[in-house]
Amino acid sequence: MSRPRLLDLFGGAGGAAMGYYRAGFDVVGVDNRPQPRYPFQFHQADAMTFPLDGYDAVHASPPCQDYSKNLRHQASGYARLIEATRDRLRAAAVPWVIENVEGAPLPSQADLFGAYGAELCGTMFGLRIWRHRLFEASHPVSPPRGCDHTCRPLNPYRQSSRALIASIVGGEWHEQEEPWRAEMGVPWMSRDEGREAIPPAYTEHIGAQLLDHLKERAA
Repeated sequence: MSRPRLLDLFGGAGGAAMGYYRAGFDVVGVDNRPQPRYPFQFHQADAMTFPLDGYDAVHASPPCQDYSKNLRHQASGYARLIEATRDRLRAAAVPWVIENVEGAPLPSQADLFGAYGAELCGTMFGLRIWRHRLFEASHPVSPPRGCDHTCRPLNPYRQSSRALIASIVGGEWHEQEEPWRAEMGVPWMSRDEGREAIPPAYTEHIGAQLLDHLKERAA
């Protein structure tokens, strides 16, 4: 079976894209800002108007700032695009996934209204990462297991995590974002990109389920 093509909308620096690539997809990214470190084919364009035809599946990560529960992330003036993105992907008639932060209007599990979703955390994959993300999909998805925050996972916006990283590798927090990016699995990113990224482990897991769904559709 040839590698299916996945379109990565609102792709940023490519954290989600890398996970899908590892799962078995060829990935094409779209973002309205230049992304010189995006690891695959990339188009600087409007994700809400970029053509969706010619792809086997679509992933979208609309802006999260106006949905975030984290006061550091909350910001006015950012568009709320989840509903419009969902409508657009449903109309495309291909399997899709939407990702966003806690607080966004995405299901954290399958519900009685036919929506499919999952909430993922770095600790589910053996990562010392406290980064919860919601995934809604056109097909059933599930987490690998529950969270385990007893391992003292790292979170760059928690003072205790900054102190823990400093104790491990020494120095001030702003000097230690390289080990944070390494734990996230995004060493090619800049400091700011790594702070906002999706760990590739998340979409590698979601992508494996998406790949199984595509195989079932083909059969």
